[in-house]
Order: sequence, then C-alpha cells, then structure tokens
Amino acid sequence: MITVLIVDDSRVAQEFLAHILSADPDLEVVGFANDGAEAVAAANTLRPDVITMDIHMPALDGLAATRAILQSSPRPIVIVSASAGARGAAEVFRALEAGALAVVLRPPAIGRPEHAAAARALIQTVKTMSEIRVVKRFVRERGTAPLLALRPPAAAVIQLIAMGASIGGPPALLKILSRLPRDLPVPVLIVQHIAPGFVEGFVDWLAEASGFHVQVAAHGQQPEPGQGYVAPDGCHMGLDSGARIMLSSHAPEHGSRPSVAYLFRSVAHVMGPRAVGVLLTGMGRDGADGLKLMKDRGAITMAQDETSSVVHGMPGEAIKLGGASYVLPPESMAAMLLKLVGTATGAAR
Repeated sequence: MITVLIVDDSRVAQEFLAHILSADPDLEVVGFANDGAEAVAAANTLRPDVITMDIHMPALDGLAATRAILQSSPRPIVIVSASAGARGAAEVFRALEAGALAVVLRPPAIGRPEHAAAARALIQTVKTMSEIRVVKRFVRERGTAPLLALRPPAAAVIQLIAMGASIGGPPALLKILSRLPRDLPVPVLIVQHIAPGFVEGFVDWLAEASGFHVQVAAHGQQPEPGQGYVAPDGCHMGLDSGARIMLSSHAPEHGSRPSVAYLFRSVAHVMGPRAVGVLLTGMGRDGADGLKLMKDRGAITMAQDETSSVVHGMPGEAIKLGGASYVLPPESMAAMLLKLVGTATGAAR
C-alpha cells in the first residue's frame, strides 16, 4: 500500500484529491495539511510514501515547505497545480529545482470530459514517484576538477547539442544551460518529460533562470546558434534531412511523446559526428539506445553520473550499453560542452 499526504489550503480540494486517489486500491490517503507548516510536521510524523503539494498557501507556501521537508524528512513530492498558466509557473519549477520530483495539473471537476484522463495521470504519477528513494543531497565540489581536466577528443566540427531528461531533469538542465554563453556557436535541442500543459511555463522558467535563450520548438524551424529548442506537448522532435526541426505525432516510445529516443535517433542519422548527445536523470531507459546509436555514428556522448542523478535509470542504461563517452555531473557536462565546441570551432575560451 502506498501512503499519501495531501497538502492544500482548500478543504474542497483536499477532499477532491482524496476521492481520486482513494479510488485506486494501491493508494491510501493517511493525512491532510492545510499549509506548509502543517505539511512539514505531518511529513515528520506520518512519514508518507508520497506527498502531493499545493504551491499557493498562507503562512508557509509549497516551495518553502518542499525545501523544509527535503531537509528534515525527505519524501517524494508531487506538485499538484491548479493551473499551468504563467502566474504559477515560476513557483512550480522552483519547487522542482528545490527537489520536488514531478508536477501535474489538478484534475478538472467530475463530469468534465478531461476528468478521467487527468485523474489517471495523477494516480500514475503518485505511484511512479513512490518508487523513488529521495535522499538529502549536497553539492559536491571535490571530484569535479579531474573531470574538467579531461581532454576532449579530436572531432568533426560540432554543429548541434541534443539533450534528453526526465525526472530531476529541470534542475539538471538549469545547471548546464546557466553555464553556457548566450553566444554559444551551436543550437541545443531538448526533450524533457513533463506533464501536459507545463511546457510553456517550463520554457519561460528555464530561459529566465538560466539566462540562455530557450523557446518551444516549431515544425520546420532551422535551429540557430545560441538558441535552445524544447519539444512541445505531445510531439516527438527530430531533424529532417535538411537539419530543420521536425515534429511528429508518431506513437509514443518508452511510454513518452516526446521521447528522447526519437530525438537521439534522428540526430544520429542526420548529424552523425557533428553532434553531442547528453542524457540526464530519469526513470526507465528512454534515450539509452539512442545515445548508443549517436556514439556509434561518431558523436560524442555524455551520461549523467549516479551521484548527481535523482533517478539513474536512463543514463545508467546508456552507460551499461557502452553509449556514454563521458559520465559526468551536470556542472562538468557544461564545462566539457564548452571545451568540445571550443575545440571544434577553434574558439578561444
């Protein structure tokens, strides 16, 4: 049985979420909290398997509560947002940066056409997050220098960076992009698994927080240097034969659309050794085979190391396959990317 603590300042919302979650025989709601302070206390006493967290609450809000819980009694936290609009996007993604694992939209009222699908998504997210062991994490400064001292191999002129991430991806991407210059001489294509409705908010947050130009990708765009392109809701993203962005509604891969596998496979075929592939934290194996294919086609590839990953599924599978040229934390990935681009372009850095 998976135990759940519901945190929301609305009693109606609490009862609504409890009704949805309790309908699944594997879930048991063991408590409610009306604000962040109550949530911190309840997390310590009830020790639930998962916490659903509202963001906007009196006294201590969801962001502060998330930080406090992850410091005192680490639990998987799922942000349940009433809206995917711009108003709450920054707070939602700051909560993910602080250590919350996922965000989902609060399902609409019973009887609405979207209710059943949204309720299933909430239940599945809670179940999936319950499998993740959350621990206190500390920034590691030691051990980074030797990784940064690695000499990049001679390579063809790098023309594109492709990145894929899932659970824990937003803060990892932030660490990388915030260390890249705005005049980076290559474009960056990004697939991030995220709940439907949140891509626009994710892109706005990532651009503002990192200082790097990021936008939602559009079909037919020619990727430009110094620009990041994030796959939109419900579409795979790849490259056509002219290296333009191609969006596709083909069937999900590894349960996801967009999938990292689709992006990496496309980049491997179109760009070959002129690309760099980066596979970040995430559950499952999406992107593992694709990263290996990129490497086999001559690309330089990176997989996130286990210590810095929230979940080491995707990068771990790629490492097992021999698909990673380098195994690094995000900070070292950024430095390596600069060395690779600088070496390939002859730019002085």
